[in-house]
Amino acid sequence: MARSTTNKQAAGAELVFCPLGGVGEIGMNFGLYGFGPAGKREWIIVDCGVTFPGPDMPGVELVLPDISFIEDEIDNLRGMIITHAHEDHYGAVLDLWPRLQTDVWMTPFSAGLLEAKRQSESNAPKVPIQIFRAGETFEVGPFRIEAVAVAHSIPEPVSLAITTPLGTVIHTGDWKIDQAPSIGPKTDEARFRALGDAGVLALVCDSTNAMREGESPTEEAVGEGLREVIAAAKGRVAVTTFSSNVGRIRSIAEASRDAGREVLVLGRSLKRVIDVATELGYLDGLPGFLDEEEFQTIPRDKVVILCTGSQGEGRAALAKLARDEMRNVSLAPGDAVVFSSRVIPGNEKAILEIENQLIERGIRIIGDGDALVHVSGHPRRSELRRMYNWTRPQVLVPVHGEAAHLVAQGSLGAMEGIPDVAQVRNGDMLRLAPGKAEIVGEVPHGRIFKDGRLIGTDQEVGLRDRRKLSYAGHVAVNIVLDERRELDGDPDIVAIGVAELDESGTPLEEIMLEAAIGAVRSIPRARRKDLDLVSESARRAVRNAANAAWGKKPVVTVFVTQ
Repeated sequence: MARSTTNKQAAGAELVFCPLGGVGEIGMNFGLYGFGPAGKREWIIVDCGVTFPGPDMPGVELVLPDISFIEDEIDNLRGMIITHAHEDHYGAVLDLWPRLQTDVWMTPFSAGLLEAKRQSESNAPKVPIQIFRAGETFEVGPFRIEAVAVAHSIPEPVSLAITTPLGTVIHTGDWKIDQAPSIGPKTDEARFRALGDAGVLALVCDSTNAMREGESPTEEAVGEGLREVIAAAKGRVAVTTFSSNVGRIRSIAEASRDAGREVLVLGRSLKRVIDVATELGYLDGLPGFLDEEEFQTIPRDKVVILCTGSQGEGRAALAKLARDEMRNVSLAPGDAVVFSSRVIPGNEKAILEIENQLIERGIRIIGDGDALVHVSGHPRRSELRRMYNWTRPQVLVPVHGEAAHLVAQGSLGAMEGIPDVAQVRNGDMLRLAPGKAEIVGEVPHGRIFKDGRLIGTDQEVGLRDRRKLSYAGHVAVNIVLDERRELDGDPDIVAIGVAELDESGTPLEEIMLEAAIGAVRSIPRARRKDLDLVSESARRAVRNAANAAWGKKPVVTVFVTQ
């Protein structure tokens, strides 16, 4: 259970905000709030997210925030609160909780997804969960937390009104204003207005769509767009969307039902979300889903495939459909694939590759530019203005975005009359009160990596060397010296990931072998008793020879025995 502070009004108390992820980048959201005198603060964590590896991180499964700062403050950590169950807000809980050992507060849907994920991962920890719902208030150490309902693209998202003796901070999490959400309540305007009337010290606010004017369309309108696309289709329809978007799943199922079609679900993450959403009643009233074995018995114009893979993931269901690799399910010329999703930056190439594979097979692609089949879950500029008007904060802190998004929201807030705009980045310690908001320090921050079963820095998990291997391969050389310190035969050499021939057609292995032999023979025999010297000389010679012949320097390992 949370440990309570003994002196909430301690002399010299400060309220600070310190993000360790999600500010200056998309994803990996991890925020800290601290209250108390410098050096004696009590802390809470808001959100614990991941981001996903790029092509420069071969073999890495997940990218996590470096939490060494709060690990050093572990005795003063009072708990973690999760705003919603998107991976960039809760995806690191199972991996980082063993280092934190603190209570975690979640809504029922988030808790259900976390438990389903835990059961699917070997050796995942059992995290102590405290359940809360929108509209409820609870205390975590010196912080009084109120969960305020907002609309987003997942069930049960909340903003947090975090109150201390120095004022109230509204941490929005991900949100938008949607007058017709497909499931769940609307963003609670009345409660935000009441908080504004009582006085809001700071608004720590989602910046994802701060560069887009206007307001987002409603989920109800997206449902109508999907309904029209599915009703007009002549053949099979496959729809790919974010697996956590239960409202979108419901809209697709309803549109399919009304068009006289049955729905087949493909993809583990979708099935996991559907199981949790069904248990909590979010999919009540819908017909059951097809089994994969039934697919071939259903006429082409009577089926919709709901599948994972909207971001071009190579092992997801859509990618397998594009490659025609599934045993029981396939697409054919005249069928359509609907991307009911946005492109996450960095995934453009992978998505385009899948689209081209489908197009080559005569399958039609339908995206947001062709029909209203997707809407963002984040506020555009007009929605941000309304939030400013409701809450009237003294300080605006843009978060959840790259530099361009943060600066865009900061400029908007200043134009709308917010007295103070605080631009922070990961690692900045922002004092919110007392006095004017200002950065008062910087704490350790950065990234760590989940690599197989291990978590660590790029050096600890071998990522640095793996990058080098991916660029220029590896060469292993085994040198044996006899009792006179002469070569006992030619060295053995094995090259992996190295070009076979140079420009003249000479095998690179031969070139590197001659370089190793030459390096050993160039060392005076008396000095060859220093095996480390022999190894390093041969290593340098092999790398230089490869570079001269190939233009690249492979990683070289040399073993010398006598």
